[in-house]
Amino acid sequence: MLAALASVYVVAGAPIALAVFGVQVLYLLKVRTWWLLAAQAVLVYTASVAGGVSTGILGFLAGALLLTPAHRDTARVLAPLVVASAALIDAARGGATADATITVVLISLVVFGLTRLVERAGEMYAARLSLAAAAVAAERLRLAAELNDGLGRSLEVIVEGGRRALAEPDGAAEVLASVTATARAALTDARAASANYRATSLAPELVTARAMLDAAGIAVEVRGGHTEPLGPGGALLASVLREAVIDVVRRGSARLCVIETSEQGDERGPTESSEQRDRPGNDRPGDTERLRVVDDGHRTAESPDFAGLRLEEAGGTLVAGLSPDGRFVVEATVPRGPSPAAVPGGTGTGDLGAPEPTAGGTRRRLLPRLTHDASYAVSVAVLAAVLVGLSVKALLQLPGALVIPATACLAVIVVMQLRSVNGRHMVALGVMAVLTYAPVPVFGPVWLGVAGFLAGPVLLAFPWRAAWPMTAAIVGGVAVAGMLFGLPAPVLANSTVSTLVTGLVVYALLRLAQIVKELQAARESLARSAVVEERLRAARDLHDLLGHSLAAILLTCELARRLKCPPERIEEIVAMAEGARADLRSVSGEQRELSLAAEVESARTVLSAAGIRVTVEPAELDVPAEVETVLGAVLREAVTNVLRHSEARQCVITMRAGESGLRLRVRNDGVRPGERRRGSSGIGNLTSRLAALDGRLTAHVDGDRFTLDACVPHRAPVPARIR
Repeated sequence: MLAALASVYVVAGAPIALAVFGVQVLYLLKVRTWWLLAAQAVLVYTASVAGGVSTGILGFLAGALLLTPAHRDTARVLAPLVVASAALIDAARGGATADATITVVLISLVVFGLTRLVERAGEMYAARLSLAAAAVAAERLRLAAELNDGLGRSLEVIVEGGRRALAEPDGAAEVLASVTATARAALTDARAASANYRATSLAPELVTARAMLDAAGIAVEVRGGHTEPLGPGGALLASVLREAVIDVVRRGSARLCVIETSEQGDERGPTESSEQRDRPGNDRPGDTERLRVVDDGHRTAESPDFAGLRLEEAGGTLVAGLSPDGRFVVEATVPRGPSPAAVPGGTGTGDLGAPEPTAGGTRRRLLPRLTHDASYAVSVAVLAAVLVGLSVKALLQLPGALVIPATACLAVIVVMQLRSVNGRHMVALGVMAVLTYAPVPVFGPVWLGVAGFLAGPVLLAFPWRAAWPMTAAIVGGVAVAGMLFGLPAPVLANSTVSTLVTGLVVYALLRLAQIVKELQAARESLARSAVVEERLRAARDLHDLLGHSLAAILLTCELARRLKCPPERIEEIVAMAEGARADLRSVSGEQRELSLAAEVESARTVLSAAGIRVTVEPAELDVPAEVETVLGAVLREAVTNVLRHSEARQCVITMRAGESGLRLRVRNDGVRPGERRRGSSGIGNLTSRLAALDGRLTAHVDGDRFTLDACVPHRAPVPARIR
């Protein structure tokens, strides 16, 4: 862009502009020293005073002074003096002082505005990860406050109750009854909170669906078009997806299943157009979430049983049936509503990203707004100032009688230009084209420069392969029209080059404003995604870690009550509750590694206490710490499932290392015939955890036996010996 500005002076016969351009480039590369400013001052004043070059070249110096670091205010004060000196030089020459002064101001604005906005865009891009990290940190603090207020207090009550039962054996039965009730309520709260956190995202259910279809040999396509976090309807859509995929797998005749999510409707105000809604950076979600599952394996219109999902009660719709092309389609929609913020214990809900009243106004409760509207406003303001300045330059060259109609035309063009920041507007381009060429016979050759206003949006609106030929045609048209008007060769060359430079300047300012807006949207989207991922992590840990611990505590409490409160069982309850506190800290974001050996021993203890014969077939393994943690979580979930969903008498836990990787298998009998669980998130959680390590999880029923297999490929070992 600076090269284009300098080229105008080179074409006008001032090669010294090349040196001015070189010094300016050095200054823009943040080599911002006083001696470079001094060198630039010598060059521009030599060119202007001694060489007779247009005083507009002083704009390079004024722009450089505006870019001076903030602690050097003296240099910034000199910028207006440079503009004033340009006016004095032109007045001494007897030239068009106003035109020359405007040119200096415009060039300084372009130099300063483009440079500062490019730097700001770079800073915004560099800071995107730190902002996402800050959003995650804020979410962890919020989660910690919620969980400690509910589940943390429950665990404290369990620990204190256990210790009181040990200290006062005579009242142990009554205390243990209260502890059991607290443990049962805490387990219910943990499961509810986990489900609530998961409701903000379809990602875990999509991962599970893909894994199930892949395992069944059915090709799957997932087309995600929704915005997360979801509202309360997210859990309903997850249930529909789960039931639809289970039905596809159960039938076993499909070759392809397509899962598609999208948004319908919008949340725009009564004065907001669809163009405004669809502009770059406007990623606000629609008001309805839509899920569509299509497969080619149905031979009849018989549909899965969705009656228990009760979408209609939530304001949603569900349609299932054969399409005209013979494919079976399940389509569900739910109102988006506010995104849920689970409060363990059912004490309330919140809104992910919604305004929350504060003493100083409002703020985002879970996700602070990360947009920097000031940067966008500056970019648009610089664009508007340049457009107005160029328009005034054109008006100064027109006779008084033509100023008012020309002003009206230019005002429309400027408004259309500013609208171009928000996307492609073909109608606006058409209007600008008419206002660019139709008035030429009336306004004369002065109006030819307006073609530069058209070139900028053309470069912005079309792909390069189409935009550049069109821009060349615009610039060529100016040259042809200038020849028809009989302009002298120097004036013709200057008009032609100036048209191209104006188009490039307008394009750069328009595009930079768009980039700033897009970066703002990308930063906010990244932070939002990070918060959603943090909520999903919390949901997994609540279910897999804390849920297991609370289930084990509840089982031990009930066993202790049946055995007349033996001290050793009460001590186990206290120890388990202390361990659950560590699990709670893990849910709140504190890193915690699980010991597979400890989990195996815990599984043996818990299952044996439930009267289940446990056989452990361990292997001597060198397991990386991250793999050990995931396999430990798998074992916890498997034990929980054995206790909740079977009448097992025997359970076999096997660990092996083979060519394909590390394998953990849990097999139990006693599967209840016909049992079908709705809403279970455990398998989905574990599938997501294993997928992060390139592993896989399979589960199948054979008669009354259930087998859960987890396999993780070999990775660089971090020894953690398991026996």
